[in-house]
Amino acid sequence: MTVLPPKPEPRPDRVSLLRYLRLFRRDILSAQPARLYRAWMAEFRTPFFRSYMCNDPALVDLVLKERPQDFPKSDRVGEGLRPLLGQSVFVTNGALWERQRRIIDPAFEGGRLRDTFPAMWAAGQAMLARLAPKADGAPLDIEFETSHAAADVIFRTLFSLPIEDDTAGAVFHEFRRHQKAQPILNLAAFLPLPRWMPRFHRGETRRTAARIRALIAGLTARRAEQIAAGTAPDDLATKIMTFPDPETGERFATEEMVDQVAIFFLAGHETSASALGWALYLLATHPDWQDKVAAEAAELGDAPDFAALGRLRVTRAVFREAMRLYPPVPMMVRQARCPVRLRDREAPKGAQIVLSPWHLHRHERIWDNPDGFDPGRFDTENGRAGLRRAYIPFSAGPRVCPGAGFAMAEGPLLLALALRAYRFAPVEGRVPVPEAHLTVRARDGIWLAVTPR
Repeated sequence: MTVLPPKPEPRPDRVSLLRYLRLFRRDILSAQPARLYRAWMAEFRTPFFRSYMCNDPALVDLVLKERPQDFPKSDRVGEGLRPLLGQSVFVTNGALWERQRRIIDPAFEGGRLRDTFPAMWAAGQAMLARLAPKADGAPLDIEFETSHAAADVIFRTLFSLPIEDDTAGAVFHEFRRHQKAQPILNLAAFLPLPRWMPRFHRGETRRTAARIRALIAGLTARRAEQIAAGTAPDDLATKIMTFPDPETGERFATEEMVDQVAIFFLAGHETSASALGWALYLLATHPDWQDKVAAEAAELGDAPDFAALGRLRVTRAVFREAMRLYPPVPMMVRQARCPVRLRDREAPKGAQIVLSPWHLHRHERIWDNPDGFDPGRFDTENGRAGLRRAYIPFSAGPRVCPGAGFAMAEGPLLLALALRAYRFAPVEGRVPVPEAHLTVRARDGIWLAVTPR
């Protein structure tokens, strides 16, 4: 009998508003009813707002691709993230967001990925070295290891610093504390509070965010000095800080750059760590696919070869399937700027439009075997159609993640390097339970037994 990958137990179809808010604050995945895995759309009404979850691919395209200007990022999403992210590109809208993307996007275009590949490779080698003394078959929380590796990639590619650097290491550890302290939403995400009213963030949330931002501010200020002196390395931070807005000629000020580095770390480290951890768990529980990845990875050379990425077809399919089952960002919220008809409903101005990669990627009316792990599905017509219609781990349209190509290079590379060196096996009695915090993580970690291959 095939055992399906773990999935949160959905709530009963009807619960009180208070019960729903409590569930939502703890974990947005188990707060949702099972019917959403089949529904094309669902409406939720509270005394404070209306929300519409849209699983119909046509509605997803409407919101993300056809009329994105009519569905800006919801302010409610930014409420919980503001202490860390400030006015980063992840939470802004309108002219400010457009200006930020004009400056950021060129750093992640085409040949830039090739430039960052040696740093990714070096981070992968460092990951293998850290795993070596732990590869004794004893239970190991692989989420910590993938977080460490993804943070290393970010610091090497962004600031040319290995994770062993004191500041880089401090940011990494503070970020782990911040994730544990930060609920996915706070009170202001549910109640339409006026702007002058204080936001009730947890004390630890505010303290960890402040420490992270202070560390990043130090890195950014030092880089500005290096740029002025002509000694700055040619990495992503230098590219972004020196690139002028094509329309205004302005560059990011230090405070703006701190906001952007915070989201690069969140989006580039936290999401990659989540996807890599789940991919390793899925391979541990599917040894046939693990052997296929290991065989493919054996063809990698001993030096960074960007062309080798193109040969990791099985590994890429595994990583893609891991993000289908466990999309790092499980839900995205937009806000209707004007009344809009959604299927057979009239959504009013201000309605919250919820797009859920978690439900879309497991939708029973779109995917064959939606809860099963099958990287080979992408070679089938159903899988290819699903990729086109209902696969949005990086969002889509104008607000697609600028680092999507970066992530699809980093993830398969680290996965291949890990499987070439080590074998991963599940730990009896330690089945991970997915929960949504800042990203989809396991409630008590992902515990695997690691041994040399």
